[in-house]
Amino acid sequence: MFNQQQLESILSSLPDPVFILTRSGVYAAIFGGNDVRLYHDGSNLIGSSMFDVLNEEKASWFAGVIEMALQSGGLHIVEYKLSGSDVKGAGDGPSHAIYFEGRVQSLSFEVNGEAAVIWVASNITDKNEIQQKLRQLSETDALTGLYNRRKLNETLDHRLTLFKRDNAQTSVLCFDVDNFKRLNDELGHQAGDTALVEIALLCRHYLRHGDVVARVGGDEFMVVMPDTHRGDALDIAERLRKRVRTTLKKALRYESTISVGVSEFVPSDRFATEVQERADEGLYQSKRNGRNRVSAL
Repeated sequence: MFNQQQLESILSSLPDPVFILTRSGVYAAIFGGNDVRLYHDGSNLIGSSMFDVLNEEKASWFAGVIEMALQSGGLHIVEYKLSGSDVKGAGDGPSHAIYFEGRVQSLSFEVNGEAAVIWVASNITDKNEIQQKLRQLSETDALTGLYNRRKLNETLDHRLTLFKRDNAQTSVLCFDVDNFKRLNDELGHQAGDTALVEIALLCRHYLRHGDVVARVGGDEFMVVMPDTHRGDALDIAERLRKRVRTTLKKALRYESTISVGVSEFVPSDRFATEVQERADEGLYQSKRNGRNRVSAL
C-alpha cells in the first residue's frame, strides 16, 4: 500500500514521539514528535542508553516499565513526569516538570539482538494541570483557602490505616469561634468572614507544614496532626488558642476567642469518624466549662 519512503514520511509526521527501546534501555529509533509546541527533537538520543541520559532512579523506572510490557506482551499504559533533575547534564532537562502518558507495547521481533518495545509518549501537562486545579477546587474551602471536609476525611482515613499498621499516632484538634453569631450581629458578616480568614492565615503560619487544616463548616475548624500524641497536641492547641485571641483583637479590635477539643486514635477505633467525634465532644466540653479553653478526650 505504501512504499518505504511514504512510510517514513508518515512516521516522521506523527505529532507525538514514538520510541523504539530495547530491553537494556537503548534508544534504537525515534519517530514523530512533530508537534514542536510540545516536544524537542530527540534524534540525538538514538544509540544512547537511558542510563546515560537519565539519572539512575528514573532510568531504572523506565527499565522496569519496559520489562513489564515485555513480560505481559500486551499494551501497558503509564503516567509519569520528567523534570530537569531527571536528566543528566546541567541545562539539558526541561525547566519545569512535564507530564506524559506512555503507551508501551512489546514488539514481536528483536531489535539489535534484543527484545524491544514501542513507547508512544503523549504530553499531558495541560490535562494534568486542569486535573490538579479541579482536584484543588474539590478539596478547598472557597473563603479561607483551607481544605474542606472531603480532604479532611481522606487524610484521616489514611492516618487511621497507618495507625493500625505501624502504630503511627495522629492527633486531631477541633475548634470554633466562641459567640460567633454575636460577632456577626455586632460587627457584620464581613467581619465574621475576616475573622475566619485571619484564623486560616494564623494556622498556615503557626502549624507545621505536614498538618492538615480544614474548615468543616461555619466557624468550625479541624486540624489533623500526623505523628503527634495527645499531650503534644494539647500544648499546641493551648498556644493556638492564645494566638487566635491576640490575632482577632488586632484584626477586628474585638474580643473573640476559640474553644478547642483534642483527641487521638485509640486501638478500638474502627472508623476515622470516631476520633473526630471525640475531638468534637472535647470542643463542647470546653464550651460547657466556660469557653476559651482546651479539653482533651
